[in-house]
Amino acid sequence: MKKIGILALVGLLGLIFVSGGWAQRGMGRGAGMGPGDPSQRMYNPATVETASGTVGSVDTFTGKGMSSGVHFTLKTEKETIPVHLGPSWYMEQQGLKLASGDKVEVTGSRVTYQDKPAIIAGQVKKDGKTLQLRDANGVPAWAGKGRR
Repeated sequence: MKKIGILALVGLLGLIFVSGGWAQRGMGRGAGMGPGDPSQRMYNPATVETASGTVGSVDTFTGKGMSSGVHFTLKTEKETIPVHLGPSWYMEQQGLKLASGDKVEVTGSRVTYQDKPAIIAGQVKKDGKTLQLRDANGVPAWAGKGRR
C-alpha cells in the first residue's frame, strides 16, 4: 500500500516538473510568439528598418507548437512583404486594428522566413497611433503574459 502511494506521489511530481518546464519554454496552452517563439530568436536588431506602405491582406496563421498569430502583407513602392505582428490573443487586446487599404509605417527586423523575406514588426504606426510590439532587442511586449 505504501509503495503505491509513493509511486503516485513520484508520478505526480514528475508531471508537475514537466508541465512547469513546458510553461517556461512557452510550449503550453497560450504558447506562440512568446519567449519560446522562433520569430523572437529570428529578430535581429542589426537588421531593423522602417518601411511605409499600404496593408494588403491581414491573416492569422498557426505555426508548429504555437497558438495563432497575426500577420499582414505590406505593399511598398519597392515590394510586397509579409509582416509578422504577434499572437492573435494579444493583438485582439490592442486598440489598433489593421485592415486592407490602411496606410501604415512599420519598424522591424528584416529576416528570411521560409526562404522568403519578411519583417518581424517591432512597431506599427497608423493614423498617428503607435502599436508597440517589441522592444529594441526584439523582446515581445506580451512576453510573460498569458491569455487574459
